Amino acid sequence: MNWDQIEGKWRQVKGSMKQQWGKLTDDDLSFIGGSKDKLLGRLQERYGFNKEQAQNEIDRWVSTVSFDPSSHQASQESR
Repeated sequence: MNWDQIEGKWRQVKGSMKQQWGKLTDDDLSFIGGSKDKLLGRLQERYGFNKEQAQNEIDRWVSTVSFDPSSHQASQESR
């Protein structure tokens, strides 16, 4: 899945994002609102990542996210 798809399916992928990064609050997710740059900043704040680490985390997560349109839920594939 690419970021454009995630942005379009934001409401469905928020749960997967919360599973991946438990320190993100509902307020954080509302603030992020599908913006990759805002997610990057929040990961840096909450986890103390530098920009490169946060970007790597996002890229790794994006590569595992899938969207099942029949269930209207986003899921994370097993690694």
